[in-house]
Amino acid sequence: MTVMHIHILGICGTFMGGLAALAREAGHRVTGCDANVYPPMSDQLRSLGIELIEGYAVDQLAALPGQPDMFVIGNVVGRGNDGRYALMEHILDAGLPYTSGPQWLADHVLQGRHVLAVAGTHGKTTTTAMLAWILEAAGLQPGFLVGGVPSNFGVSARLGSGKAFVIEADEYDTAFFDKRSKFVHYHPRTLVLNNLEYDHADIFPDVEAIETQFHHLMRTVPASGRVVVNIRDAHLKKVLARGCWSSVQQFGARKEEPGALRARGEPNAFDVLRGSLKVGRVEWALVGEHNQLNALAAIAAAEHLGVAVDQAAASLARFDNVKRRLELSGTVAFGGGNVKVYDDFAHHPTAMRTTVNGLRRKLDKAENNGGKNGGGGRERILAVFEPRSNTMKLGSMKSQLPWALEEADLSFCHSANLGWDAADALKPMGAHAKVYDTIERLVDAVVRAARPGDHILCMSNGGFGGIHAKLLAALAARTAAAGA
Repeated sequence: MTVMHIHILGICGTFMGGLAALAREAGHRVTGCDANVYPPMSDQLRSLGIELIEGYAVDQLAALPGQPDMFVIGNVVGRGNDGRYALMEHILDAGLPYTSGPQWLADHVLQGRHVLAVAGTHGKTTTTAMLAWILEAAGLQPGFLVGGVPSNFGVSARLGSGKAFVIEADEYDTAFFDKRSKFVHYHPRTLVLNNLEYDHADIFPDVEAIETQFHHLMRTVPASGRVVVNIRDAHLKKVLARGCWSSVQQFGARKEEPGALRARGEPNAFDVLRGSLKVGRVEWALVGEHNQLNALAAIAAAEHLGVAVDQAAASLARFDNVKRRLELSGTVAFGGGNVKVYDDFAHHPTAMRTTVNGLRRKLDKAENNGGKNGGGGRERILAVFEPRSNTMKLGSMKSQLPWALEEADLSFCHSANLGWDAADALKPMGAHAKVYDTIERLVDAVVRAARPGDHILCMSNGGFGGIHAKLLAALAARTAAAGA
């Protein structure tokens, strides 16, 4: 292997940060820059000996340990004469070598590996982590790149010493000079298609455009490969109908279907069936039907590498979910009971709905088993969210928000930086939904509404202004004031 010096533009994103970690592990010299260099990604990268520079100014090149052999460009980087991406303009003017992140990964990490790619609008990160863990538990020592930090591994990416490499396969575009979806670069032998619906309104005009990208991905799977597909999803059926040249393993059947994997039982404890035959059982701490489907997908994909279904299912008992997936941020004593605050990455209306439903089912099950949290009666869910993704900021799915939040008892929206009226979108929810334009006002409103036994579910694909810690502190302060 020839050791390279690569300089990564946009290094602090989850994908590019993972790529940087892989390159460093492979022995390359890695430096990088980003518009916002801040923890936790900055700490993770610096701990690996990766030098980080704030911004995209050209003068950073003089501070680097020599001229980079290759510039790897993240999809956050664009063109322009306003100086915002001055380094990119310099690279183009000087004729310096550059490539995209997915292309560099394909050329320098994925070559010669059995790539297992997990694609879909929802559940990619969790399913990728599940699949990597199943292969690890089977002794296959896989490499992986996940758009989050799987708790079983403690890192978002590693090379692995085995043949398998598991990757989260994103449909978002590759770079300003390559508008294909990232995943067409990965050439998987095993492809998981979890689900498909409209998202990324900033780059896709409609769901049919996304279907076309998934079809392009299908074309890269060899005849000896396998496509693992959610049988419930109508859009995925349309993708398959456009052409499939590999074997297909279906999962998620609601009733007996020849060869398809399905679940029988509750999401936290269920049998895995192939047709009518029980072939495995999953018992774990995760909740929600979406995670049940994620598990079936991961089990089916692992089977393509020879991991028996019963072995894969059993190993999920030791699976710890990815951070920021219904992750408990803290519990605070409040009014004679407790209030719990959770952090979740959900930002698309469907993901928000499944997250709220998963928590609702968990609470109802605990109540049926005699569990209480000091509140007396059914424990409430207070949904606190910000429409932060590019799709949500454009307002493309604002009409779905009442549907997404209908199982929450109260909902609180952070409306800053939106080009549409959040209060109007949430009007069908009446008094059950409130809108605030600052984090401070939002925290104050949630704390004033809170009761003992409440579960405050914060949903965002960003840091949400540190709202989790602010809520816990404000709740504790209110308790202290009441006892003074």
